[in-house]
Amino acid sequence: MSRSTGSIRILVADDQVDVRSAFRMILDVQPDMTVVAEAADGAAAVAEAKRLRPDVVLADIRMPKLDGLEVTRQLAGQCKVIVVTTFDLDEYVHTALRHGAAGFLLKRSGPVLLIEAIRAAMAGDALISPQITVRLLRHMALSDAAPVPGAAVGAGVPGPLIAGPVEELTEREREIAELVADGATNAEVGAGLFISPGTVKNHLANIQRKLGARNRVGVAAWVWERAAANR
Repeated sequence: MSRSTGSIRILVADDQVDVRSAFRMILDVQPDMTVVAEAADGAAAVAEAKRLRPDVVLADIRMPKLDGLEVTRQLAGQCKVIVVTTFDLDEYVHTALRHGAAGFLLKRSGPVLLIEAIRAAMAGDALISPQITVRLLRHMALSDAAPVPGAAVGAGVPGPLIAGPVEELTEREREIAELVADGATNAEVGAGLFISPGTVKNHLANIQRKLGARNRVGVAAWVWERAAANR
């Protein structure tokens, strides 16, 4: 199948060959995506990513040699890393995002969410499986946002999801932020507030700027932190 030069180039890293094959079948039929390589362990994933420079790496967590969290730490900033795993432990999700993951999906989330996560990552956003979003954000809001254990200073690990000074949000911006914290997509936010997804996107850009948030996950974390502080 021929591909346009604008295709999103993807590397799939998972120690199970059937998982890699299934992901390839799902992604290679998309008109804007192509799988350029597979890796059966974390060390091979890092090496192949540095050699091929894909746009996105899909990384399982429990892999030989290097786990998906370490793969994320080493590759964040060089490409978009989306963790796709069976395990939804809070520690894994929190650490992956602190290491700079551009998404965290459960394998049972299905092909539609996988495709959406890749496109969201390329747009500079982060998508998390709805099954774990609320629990994750509550965990982040109540944590002390300490540095990731074992992460060296200056090693390229991103800082907190909320980095800058908080400017006052408008009432509409607060409504949108709260819906995002509930796991709503732009289309769902727009439908709930009777505005277009494009308008939602513009509002989100302003919200992220005002909060110093890197993505919608940071916006949602701010909502939870605010709610916890007001209890």
